[in-house]
Amino acid sequence: MVLCAEPPPKLKIPESKITELADDACHDSPKLERRTRMHHIERHRSCVVTLSDMELNDLQPRRLLQTLEVSKSPGTGSQCSLHEETPTDTNASHRRAIADAAWEALKRSIVYFRGQPIGTVAAIDKSQGAALNYDQVFMRDFIPSALAFLMKGEHLIVKNFLVETARLQSREKMVDLFKLGQGVMPASFKVHHRNPTLKTESLLADFGETAIGRVAPVDSGLWWIILLRAYTRWTGDNSLAESPNCQRAMHLILRLCLSEGCDTSPALLCADGCSMIDRRMGIYGYPIEIQALFFMAMRCALSMLKQDSDADFVNHITKRIQALSYHLHSYYWLDFQRLNDIYRYKTEEYSQTALNKFNVIPESIPDWIFDFMPSRGGYFIGNVSPARMDFRWFCLGNFIAILSSLATGEQAEAILDLVEERWEELIGEMPLKICYPAMENQEWQIVTGCDPKNTRWSYHNGGSWPGTWQFNFRLVICRSDLYFNCL
Repeated sequence: MVLCAEPPPKLKIPESKITELADDACHDSPKLERRTRMHHIERHRSCVVTLSDMELNDLQPRRLLQTLEVSKSPGTGSQCSLHEETPTDTNASHRRAIADAAWEALKRSIVYFRGQPIGTVAAIDKSQGAALNYDQVFMRDFIPSALAFLMKGEHLIVKNFLVETARLQSREKMVDLFKLGQGVMPASFKVHHRNPTLKTESLLADFGETAIGRVAPVDSGLWWIILLRAYTRWTGDNSLAESPNCQRAMHLILRLCLSEGCDTSPALLCADGCSMIDRRMGIYGYPIEIQALFFMAMRCALSMLKQDSDADFVNHITKRIQALSYHLHSYYWLDFQRLNDIYRYKTEEYSQTALNKFNVIPESIPDWIFDFMPSRGGYFIGNVSPARMDFRWFCLGNFIAILSSLATGEQAEAILDLVEERWEELIGEMPLKICYPAMENQEWQIVTGCDPKNTRWSYHNGGSWPGTWQFNFRLVICRSDLYFNCL
């Protein structure tokens, strides 16, 4: 296969790169020099287990906190296992010390409301003076903490969090003179001591009216549904999910997301800064992170909605899952062959059978993608909208796609193959990057508005957010009963 027999004019792609890609596709021989990207971790194909690959009902949640790691057994090659540390492990004491220190730090971050644990603060940093909103409990930031508490057997804090945030959802939400939809969940909340003498407390929620940028969190409600399902499966307690408040919360969240409009896409339309990337980063439109969370939340909700729920509503969710899955597989998935097809797109097509349905101009394909895309591997790109494809790699969207079975088994393998092939670019000597590549110079100025926090390779712009992404990466590489029992 040749990458491009007749390349479109004006497309600035080095001839050497075209020859290299063509040779990689025509010859299935390994490269002469293979980077040692996986270091001490050896990934085996059996490690990639998606929700659709296993009988979920046969799995029993583990009640002990166990160490998640990839082990190598004699005669079996590399395999994934969850096992407890043994005294013979030379690094066991060191790991235990780190784990103990982490648990102590996590416990110090717990927020109490009327004497009960309700969540964890975003960060503890007394050196900064004014804490801004880092002293609040954020919906998305609490997720990895909640999963850790569940595995530790400390379920009460997760239950309290779910109950209180469902109550906060019912409050009236106003930004200036505009009223937000009923289904919006708060981005964060904090405990307000109205009268320290009488010890009266209340919760103050931020639905975007005080947030930096004044953007409502689209992902909060989706994370809430996913966490509710994780709590239900891990504890075996269905009473919380079946309670009127939680049933109502799920209905409101999904009705808001499923509401009809003028859109021609089953994907969820979002503003910039409405998700984990809560600053201007050019993700407006249909970011893969939100679409993967939306898909997973709908699947989780279907298993928790009562049987006497509105049949039309349930049917609407089922059809949306199917439409969204088709849309993302058709237009977001990128591998070597797909890149070749996009490179040869015709433009200005007006017909039902058009291949270039979004009228993407081949000249808009960034040069870096030809160096980044290996012949082995693939991923879901960041965004697709009229005349625009965001080819950036986004960590969370791709790993949630694996965990939710949005990605097929072959696609899940391809995503991890890409990480392995591009280990130095995506991980290197630091934790997994939120996105790749980073924007810089004039692109950074235009897209981020000269945001000093999102300079190249910092924060959301190619930086790292260790908690959630490392947790997701380990769960993808090795089977976790908690996540794989979520649906």
